[in-house]
This record gives sequence, structure tokens and C-alpha cells, in this order.
Amino acid sequence: MRRRVLQATIAAVTVAVVLLGFPLAFLGAQLIRENEMRGLEARADALARTVDFRIDESIPLTERMLEPYVGGNGTLRANVFVLAPDGGRYQAGPELTDRSLSVRTTSSSGAEISLYVSWWDVFWLSLRVIGLVVVATVVAFAAGIAMAIWQANRLAAPLVYLAASAEQLGSGQVRPQVQASGVEEIDLVASELARSADRLAGRLAAERQFGADASHQLRTPLTALSMRLEEIMLESDQPTVRDEARISLEQVERLVTVVDDLLMRSRRASGGTTEAIRLLDVLHQQEEEWAPAFETAERRLVIDVDPRIQVLATPGALAQVIATLVENSLKHGGGTTTITSRRGGASGAVVVEVADEGEGVPDDLAPRIFEREVTSGKGTGLGLALARDLASADGGRLELAQRRPAVFALFLAGVPASLAPDVVLPRGSVVSPRTGRRWR
Repeated sequence: MRRRVLQATIAAVTVAVVLLGFPLAFLGAQLIRENEMRGLEARADALARTVDFRIDESIPLTERMLEPYVGGNGTLRANVFVLAPDGGRYQAGPELTDRSLSVRTTSSSGAEISLYVSWWDVFWLSLRVIGLVVVATVVAFAAGIAMAIWQANRLAAPLVYLAASAEQLGSGQVRPQVQASGVEEIDLVASELARSADRLAGRLAAERQFGADASHQLRTPLTALSMRLEEIMLESDQPTVRDEARISLEQVERLVTVVDDLLMRSRRASGGTTEAIRLLDVLHQQEEEWAPAFETAERRLVIDVDPRIQVLATPGALAQVIATLVENSLKHGGGTTTITSRRGGASGAVVVEVADEGEGVPDDLAPRIFEREVTSGKGTGLGLALARDLASADGGRLELAQRRPAVFALFLAGVPASLAPDVVLPRGSVVSPRTGRRWR
């Protein structure tokens, strides 16, 4: 569109310059020529009256009397020739050897008066006017191009921004900020896009909240049930009871996996799942969920995270990864479990570390700890594998940073301060304040 606006405006300016500039230059040159010729005629008439006066008063005619009519001082210099009635010839002014223009008149006494000027002198005066018209035309053309560029940017920039907002909306980021452009038609489209974004944001927020609630409500009793079944399986002396507990535990773990897969598919189907979130909010949610279990085990869960840190991740997936690491620490670790965070260097990554004071990871198990069905005997071996897959899906990675005591490091993409959630994805939308009549 920008190119079309530029082409249309430049074409209009070109037509206007051509239709007005050439006639103006031609008329200006003609006007200069006519003015100079009228000036010569006025000088010839004045000289005729002077000659008649001298003849009537019997004053001798001389060439000196012709000097005032030669010109100069802002007027064209002319060659003046007078043929008196008695046959006398009088001449003054520069000799002209090239092309010339002349004015002739006859006085009342019969004297013939002729004035000659150089054709080139008149031509250069006309050419000067044409040059001024050309300069004015170039200035007008440049001003027209500048106006065309300004107008094209004024019309194209809001459309580009509107397209970016629509693309953001289509990619799942349903909180675009649509600012007023000053063009009523574009502002109407932007307003409708903002209202559609608000409606879509409400629906997706409700779906995500339902998914989070369902995940939370299902994971907590399933986790408690898994722990109870593991306790029965480890403490029971009857083989039949242990087998039934093991089978039930496998069914529960399978159910947990199915629930997590369904929730993840639901999130991915609704659009983009990665968004800027505050890390401390997710950790506080996990602290509330796991604090009772740690109190029962007479252990502490400590969170030491900068509240200003923000990461790019899927909220539900990040919560599940943290929950898996905390649960793993509760089952296999000992002492105080500490969750800390730090910056990961110039790339802006954020490293979340989950550490405890237990005996750590056995050397034979450490290289294969993230493989499925690899376990120390106190679990199913699916939790860490699933957690690593969830971290990789959001562009992060999960690693065993230290074996003794065990320290798991979760690497996440950080959010720069200039791309904070309230800046990139402000809540709501800015709708055009223009209240003029709608375009019809």
C-alpha cells in the first residue's frame, strides 16, 4: 500500500507540475519580451516628443540629446537612430552586429525614430524567468514527494502495526495493544480487533484456568494416592498385597501421564503456550501444594528467588517440572530442600536449582537418571523423563548439576526488562478515542 500511495501521489504531482510549469514558463518568457518591447516603444515616443519640441523651437538636433534614451541602469541598452525631416542623421548607443529587435515611430514633424536592442539580451532575460520557474517547479516537486512519503507512512504504518497485532492474536498472544492512528477507517478496524482480542482472551483465560484447576485438583490426590500405594508396597509383608499395590501404583502413574498429556494437548491446540511469567508466582503455588508433605516428613522447603525474575515458559508445564523436582527431592533426598535462581550469563537465561541435603544420586544411576523406567526403586521412573520433555518443549533444558548432594538445574529463557509482560502484552487494549461519525 505504501508503494501505491507513493506512486499515486507522485503521479498527481508530476501531472500538476507539467500542466502548470511549462505554460507558466512560456507565459513568463513572453511577458518579459512584451514588457521590454513596450519599454522601447515608450522610449521611442518620448524621443519623438523631444525631437518635435526642438524642431518647433528651432533648437538644433544633436547626438548628445539621444544619450538619455540609450538605456542602462536596469534597462536594456539600445542603439538609437533618428532621421530628421531635413535629412540629418543622428545616432547613439552600442553598435549591434548580431540579431536584434527594433521599434520604429514617426514624430509629428516627420522625423523617423528607430530603437534597436540585442535579441540575445531579451533572450537571457526570458531565460532567467524560465530558470526561476524551473527552480520553483523542482521545489514544488520535492515538496510533493516529501508529502507523499509522509502520507504513505502515515497510512501504511498503522496497517503494518495492525497486521502485527492480528498476527499476535492469531499466534495465541491475545492481548495486543492497538493504538489510535488518526485514520478513522483504520481505527475502526483496530477497535474491532481489540474487542475480538478481549473476547478471545477471556475465553482462553477461562480454558487455561480450567486446565490449571483440573491439573491441580487431579495431581494432588493422585500424588497422595501414589505415596500411599508406595508405602503399602514397601511396608507390607504379604506378597499379594505388594503385587496389588504395585499394579495399582502403575495404574495411578498411567492415569497421571494421561491427564498431563491431555492437558498439554489442550494448551497447544488453543494456540501459543509460552508466555512471560514471574517465576516466584509459580514457585509460591508449588510451595503451598507441597508444604504439608514436607511438614509431615519433618523437613523444610525453602524458596530463595528474586521476585523480579521473569521467564518465558508455559505456566502449567513449568509448574509440573518444579513439582516433579520437589517430589523427587521429597522421596529420595533429605534435609532442607532449597529452590534458588540465578542469571545464566549474557544470553539472559535463568537457572532454577533444586537442591537438598540427602545422600545424592548413585554413580551408576546418574548417567541414566532422565531415561524412562530408570529408578532407584522408590518410584516409577517416569517423572524426571516427563519433566525433561516438558522443559525441552518450552525451549529449556533440565540437567543434573551435582550428584552429591543432588542438585537439579532447570534452564529457562529469561525476559529482558524492556520486554516485561506489562509492556509486551499489556492487559486489555487501547481503543481509539476518536468519537467522530462512523464511516459509511
